[in-house]
Amino acid sequence: MTPVLLFPLGLAALAALAVPLAIHLARRSELARIDFAALRWLAAKPRPRTRLRFDEWPLLIARLLLFALVALWLARPAVFGSSTGGQWVAVVPGADLAAVPHDASAQRRWLAPGFPALDNKRPDGAIAVASLLRQLDAELPPGASLRVVVPSQIAGTDAERPRLSRPVAWQITSGAMTAAPAPAGTLPPLLSVRYPPERRDALRYLRAAVIGWTAPGRAPAFDAEPPSAPLPSYPANLVWLAPGDLPAAVRDWVAGGGTALLAADAGPVAAHVVWRDAVGAALATAEPLGRGRIIRLTRPLDPAAMPQLLEPDFPERLRALFDAPRPAPARVAAIDYAPLTGGAIYPPPARDLQPWLALVIAAMFVIERWLATGRRRGTA
Repeated sequence: MTPVLLFPLGLAALAALAVPLAIHLARRSELARIDFAALRWLAAKPRPRTRLRFDEWPLLIARLLLFALVALWLARPAVFGSSTGGQWVAVVPGADLAAVPHDASAQRRWLAPGFPALDNKRPDGAIAVASLLRQLDAELPPGASLRVVVPSQIAGTDAERPRLSRPVAWQITSGAMTAAPAPAGTLPPLLSVRYPPERRDALRYLRAAVIGWTAPGRAPAFDAEPPSAPLPSYPANLVWLAPGDLPAAVRDWVAGGGTALLAADAGPVAAHVVWRDAVGAALATAEPLGRGRIIRLTRPLDPAAMPQLLEPDFPERLRALFDAPRPAPARVAAIDYAPLTGGAIYPPPARDLQPWLALVIAAMFVIERWLATGRRRGTA
């Protein structure tokens, strides 16, 4: 075990040790002067030099210790290497609990945020297995052994097998995890266009696209107004065809959770390409803004500059721009996702000694009060 101070500057409070010393020195003024008649006629002689003397040593020592302990508490003492090894069993929600080893000496936990005990209720919702495995490996002591019980298929993975600092007993059982449902198409029922008069011709292509993705027998959800018109309420998709900087009201609307498609000469330039033509040139770029997205065309909505407007798949292409991006696949067979070794070894977390030191300070305070108020204490 290695003792350390997490906040060494707290030891500056040791300067307060001068307080009890000053108090005990000041108590010398309590000495009473008594005149004796037989001595008052004697000639005054030089008084002998008095030496520094402290009274009530037990009380002084108790007060000095109390102040020193408070200064040490402020310095946040801790101990590294106090954690022992032991055996840990982490169970992925959805695994067969009957296959979990029943070892009374082992720490049996759910592989879930906070790593609750296995006796607790099964955690609900999707679990980020990969991230939790790395977190548990970093928090466990270096000598602890780890067994992970997983169902045959797991969700919440990423593109790389986790590489941990210790070998893991990877136990595969029956069962299934609760995966996050794949989002359906998020196209709102309304495509709201804000355009200046000189760009009225672009409306025909947008209106045709809305008609193309509208189910037969239903009216197209299409709205076209000048830029000064109020912005649509959620849920809606906005097409902003006015040139120049994006107004603050539009940016706030997007940040609140909307999606806006901007003209080629409007708004900021985004870096993430979301639509390319047949030769790979960018047709639209996107970037997040708050809880929403801004999509910016790279060409004017004119067939001469953007012949894709006349292609049969333009309605589907336009709709795909407004659909929320689908998450990457996160399900994998457990047999193919067994963790690798060779990961970084993290130092074990320090054990905070402040709670225990607080108990010692409380006990020392009781002793100091007992010495200060006891009957045995007399005048110095």
